[in-house]
Amino acid sequence: MPTHRIAPSLLSANFSRLGEEVHAVVSAGADLIHFDVMDNHYVPNLTFGPMVLESIRPLTDVPLDVHLMVKPVDRIIPDFARAGANIISFHPEASEHVDRTLSLIRENGCMAGLVFNPATPLNWLDHVMDKVDLVLIMSVNPGFGGQSFIPQSLVKIREARAKIALTGRPIWLEVDGGIKPENISAVSLAGADTFVAGSAIFDSGNYLTAITSMRAALVGK
Repeated sequence: MPTHRIAPSLLSANFSRLGEEVHAVVSAGADLIHFDVMDNHYVPNLTFGPMVLESIRPLTDVPLDVHLMVKPVDRIIPDFARAGANIISFHPEASEHVDRTLSLIRENGCMAGLVFNPATPLNWLDHVMDKVDLVLIMSVNPGFGGQSFIPQSLVKIREARAKIALTGRPIWLEVDGGIKPENISAVSLAGADTFVAGSAIFDSGNYLTAITSMRAALVGK
């Protein structure tokens, strides 16, 4: 796995040919496939369930990165793990017991991530860093693709990187929302190592060019 990871979000893919889209972005150099799971309750949209992920799992060996925007969250975690998820992240507001939910993800054999909306403070991390494998900073408000990057997110990315550094653990720092070739370098310099991109890839007209452009902006960073 490279130092910097590009994770195309299937939220922006053509749902009528999802398998082809997965093959295309993996062939273009994707390191992960990102699943934005929305429930029309925690966020105002409805997307994928475990059966969709299960149908995608045989098509690729790259890790499947599941971002759960659902509430309550514990009930569905084992379903996504059984379907083939490698990483499962959730929002602390969606769990009654964050420590327990992180443990549940790990008990089901997946990396565990905690997700922070633009206005959600990072202090949720203070007592669970030993169980976190990934921190996901939302640089847009969740619920819809195609939004613009919120510049203030760079401050939170730097703060998250500082917290991770204190642990000495190889915790991934992922950013999701408005990532494109023009801003990915600044996001990387703030401390991120994993980048979710939806419309910047799937609406580009050329997935290889889009992913190569992003990776080129990260060289030496």
